[in-house]
Amino acid sequence: MAINPHYHHTSEQLNEELMIIEAAKQNPERFGPLYDKYYKQIFNYVYQRMDCKDTAFDLTGQVFLKALTNINSYQFKGVPFASWLYRIAHNELMQMFRTLKDKRAVNADIGDLRFICEENEEPFFEEYIPAIKQLILELNSDDLQMVEMRFFEKRPFKEIAEILDITEVNAKVRMYRIIEKLKKSLSKLKL
Repeated sequence: MAINPHYHHTSEQLNEELMIIEAAKQNPERFGPLYDKYYKQIFNYVYQRMDCKDTAFDLTGQVFLKALTNINSYQFKGVPFASWLYRIAHNELMQMFRTLKDKRAVNADIGDLRFICEENEEPFFEEYIPAIKQLILELNSDDLQMVEMRFFEKRPFKEIAEILDITEVNAKVRMYRIIEKLKKSLSKLKL
């Protein structure tokens, strides 16, 4: 699976970002570069999980407001600042889904679904697309989150673990179990 350069940083980039974060901790007006760098990513993350663009804009604004007001609690853990923002976004989404009883949306393209079949060592047939999307929607919210980050956003396990506040090994084990669950469901489609 190809990696997504939006989610991967060199040591130099991480150090530069850490300097910006430390400056924002001293002066909130210095938060702007972090907002500019990550707004589109966080918006896309939120919007990919719902069908209402206006709500996605509002929720993304809430994510950045929470990040700004809690910047002093941020601790560098060797991954991009975005991981912390994604964790905030995930929490805000889950709260919204609980409060409003909204149904989650999954917006994936054919290439994303092909990765899932490849991971399952199953041939990809376009006529299975509706069934695959339905299987994904039937996953519980934690499993769906893992699938979205791993296959749709092509994140490494280290970053998934940071976003979900679990160990990297736990992230790999959980993904293996999800793949096994999907594999069983996909094999039933062929019957």
